[in-house]
Amino acid sequence: MRAGVACANVGPSNAERGVRADTARANAIRSKGERGSGTVLALALGLVVMICMSGALMLAQAAAMAQRAATAADLAALAGADAARGLTAGDPCVVASEAAARHGASLSACILRHGEIVDVRTELVRGAVFGTATGRSRAGPPP
Repeated sequence: MRAGVACANVGPSNAERGVRADTARANAIRSKGERGSGTVLALALGLVVMICMSGALMLAQAAAMAQRAATAADLAALAGADAARGLTAGDPCVVASEAAARHGASLSACILRHGEIVDVRTELVRGAVFGTATGRSRAGPPP
């Protein structure tokens, strides 16, 4: 040996190289099985979001249709009560049916109580996803 020269091991040893090669090989095998999993996860998440949004839209449509049926019932009952009190001409139930038809609903029931109180039920079939939207209202003279 020469004096003043130290022998230093600068690179990795053969044992370290073997461990790194085994780790790299294991990672390569593992990653081949997981390829595309992010895409599948993103597609599944997108599908869940679309299903939730379509459910929310159907509920909103059902609420809007129920409100339209209730509005038609209110207006039909008021028109029928006006006819029953003699403020407008015509049979109260016929007038109520015409008022409901102008608002896209059909009159399913009309009952005249005590001569001046009109109780009506309306149905709104058009545009309903889950069936018929119904409304009920009663109108008469002020107390």
